[in-house]
Amino acid sequence: MESSLNAARRARELDEVRTGVVDVLVVGLGVTGAGAALDAASRGLSVAAVDAHDLAFGTSRWSSKLVHGGLRYLASGQVGVAWESAVERGVLLRRTAPHLVAAHPYLLPLTSDVGPGEAATVMTGYRLGDALRAAAGTPRSLLPGPSRLTAARALALAPSLRPHGLRGALLSWDGRVVDDARLVVAIARTAAAHGARVLTRCRALALAGDGARVRDELTGAEFDIRARAVVNATGVWAGGLVPSVALRPSRGTHLVLRPGALGALRAGLHVPIPGERARFALVLPQADGRIYVGLTDEPLDGAVPDVPEAPESDVAFLLEVLGGVLDRPLGRDQVAGAFAGLRPLVDGPGGAGGAGRVGGATADLSRRHAVLRSPDGVVTVVGGKLTTYRRMAEDAVGAACPHAPASRTARLPLAGAGPVRPGLPRRLVLRYGAEAGAVLDLMRREPELAEPVAAGITLADLVWAVRHEGALDAGDLLDRRTRIGLVAEDWAAALPAAEAALYRT
Repeated sequence: MESSLNAARRARELDEVRTGVVDVLVVGLGVTGAGAALDAASRGLSVAAVDAHDLAFGTSRWSSKLVHGGLRYLASGQVGVAWESAVERGVLLRRTAPHLVAAHPYLLPLTSDVGPGEAATVMTGYRLGDALRAAAGTPRSLLPGPSRLTAARALALAPSLRPHGLRGALLSWDGRVVDDARLVVAIARTAAAHGARVLTRCRALALAGDGARVRDELTGAEFDIRARAVVNATGVWAGGLVPSVALRPSRGTHLVLRPGALGALRAGLHVPIPGERARFALVLPQADGRIYVGLTDEPLDGAVPDVPEAPESDVAFLLEVLGGVLDRPLGRDQVAGAFAGLRPLVDGPGGAGGAGRVGGATADLSRRHAVLRSPDGVVTVVGGKLTTYRRMAEDAVGAACPHAPASRTARLPLAGAGPVRPGLPRRLVLRYGAEAGAVLDLMRREPELAEPVAAGITLADLVWAVRHEGALDAGDLLDRRTRIGLVAEDWAAALPAAEAALYRT
């Protein structure tokens, strides 16, 4: 079945789900929900997947863009969690998403704040992580091992580091996703290619073990979707639909630095957070010249917002941490934007109020995901992280449909994976993989679509997103199919092009 998502397909499939019964209803189309839709559909089950907003509208687009092997979890003795992360990282790098996930180098500067003993401990952790890489079957050609660099080499890779007192750096490699929201789009489109009905702007008003009451947010019409199994994959909002699931959301904030803010940065940075063991701020350069800096970890009190805001206190904290290793600390004017995401941390083992844990126990549900079953049979999946979405989805579908065929997703390439036509522009290959040629052909047929919009994006990217990636409005285009919306002035400048793209169907 065709993988393209668009308004016409949504309208057709919306009519289809109003009658009959599907095998699985998935609520939530972040990375885990899209993964659950793909897992179920690829097992041969009939699937409807709904979201109140858009693909990757919630936490999934606010990640650190890491696909990591769980080094932090090794440091705290969470070997099982680290192993699961290493395995899933290898699946993404080798088989399912090599066009979207790749290795990236990171430097840990050896400053006066990192003593010889701490440096030796960190390097031991890197080597243990490399051993997990090997055990997971990921070759060194895809993910090189760690090493120690001289100060001169460290400054060549990161010239903005403070040279005074720099003893060198520890170099490590881990996975990164070019764009977390685009990963979700690829998963959802692959699910659609296997027959899943992927329906954005459809809000679940109430869940039960046999379906949901749903409202079409574009028309206001309410209807029922009947299902033999229901998976609640709404992340930090899960407790709003299944009250027996108790969560303690945590906010993670990132900064978006202007191009050139850290010079010609050729590697990411791990910057130790003062006073905290095995915690680092992450500095990650982007293809468009911008740089992301994160990550805070602050509890969220009160109601859970649809779009969390990054407070100025988080901005100041991250600038202060980063300034501890720079030759010239950054000013607030170098911050072009900021974004925050919410982690769905489980409040206590097995949830609260009678929700039971499905599967083995875990010592830390903020790191290992949990699959919970409510008294009426709704299966909720929470916790975890971007790297392990596929395993989370597999476990959720397995719990909801225990008699279904085995999961196939560890061997199933996502939309865009596969051979790339030679000679294509690198920018297109990084965004679209094997579909880059089709986007280039679109520009050749309609030359006006090659017009640049903002942040390296062209009008063709926006039109492709409308025709094939399920974008329904300007926010979908600027905030999720592209990263233009991370900087307010870019969003405003690109809005006319986004609105024009919506009419070029």
